[in-house]
Amino acid sequence: MSTLNISLFGKFSVKRDGQVLAGFDARKVQELFCYLLLHRDHSLSRETLAGVLWPETTTALSKKSLRQALWQLQSALGSQSEAISERMLVVDAEWIQLNAQADLWLDVATFEYASNITQNIPGAELDTQKALMLQQAVQLYQGPLLEGWYNDWCILERERLQTLYLAMLDKLMGYCEVRHDYETGLQYGMRIMCYDRARERTHRRLMRLHYLNGDRAAALRQYEQCAAALEDELGVGPSKHTVALYEQIQADHLDETDSSSTASSMIPTTMLDTASPLLIEVLGRLIQLQSSLADLQTQLQQTMKTMEQMVASNQPSLLEYSAK
Repeated sequence: MSTLNISLFGKFSVKRDGQVLAGFDARKVQELFCYLLLHRDHSLSRETLAGVLWPETTTALSKKSLRQALWQLQSALGSQSEAISERMLVVDAEWIQLNAQADLWLDVATFEYASNITQNIPGAELDTQKALMLQQAVQLYQGPLLEGWYNDWCILERERLQTLYLAMLDKLMGYCEVRHDYETGLQYGMRIMCYDRARERTHRRLMRLHYLNGDRAAALRQYEQCAAALEDELGVGPSKHTVALYEQIQADHLDETDSSSTASSMIPTTMLDTASPLLIEVLGRLIQLQSSLADLQTQLQQTMKTMEQMVASNQPSLLEYSAK
């Protein structure tokens, strides 16, 4: 049987040989399959699945609903006509899991693999192969995970994957800067702005890229956009790092070396002459961490404000999920 192609970014889609697979019209069948796909690395108890997917019903009714949805899912996948070892799902009386040997392609799995491979590698240090892997991965992000779904478990996964997406784009911005591909780097930055207009780190990168691309006026306008977004979203002003960059651009004097990605740029020359490469690397990592702390605090403030707005509008929130 040919490979099953599944997309979870944007609109849910299951295809085989380019044709939409029948049997997935029922929303609960979709939810069950998606939950299993997103937790494909381990078995899930029937009790857990029933409680997550049917939280408002009794245990008996939720387990009955699970059995019905599972039967529909297996029928849609054609699992009942295959050998046990080739079935898409591994099912027993108590546990359910996606078969690790299943012949399928999942956009989220490819996306997460690229993220894991490039984890802890600054964008400026990416090699061509890893950069290409990230470029292909971000193209898979056709929209938020299962757009239009508002289940608590889905919101949590959506936030997690969006965070990975923004981190990938940020790495690619750094990669483009050191290779003087400023226009492509700017495109990646604007994609980040579509999801998080108050991401100060990205505003700084955009300021640099505009300036290095020969557009000083755009770099200065980017600072104004940053200040406005921070005030609107969080009620704070730009950090001292952002202000310092603005002043450099305003004075038309900017070191082309990005201190956030190059360790040696903030280490005294005398130390570079005597320190071991390992010590320089450690100091560089500490400098990167210091630069990121202010951005992390800004992101936390924005997340907390978003959660408060969700609670105020009586929409599903992380707070409600945690309280269960």
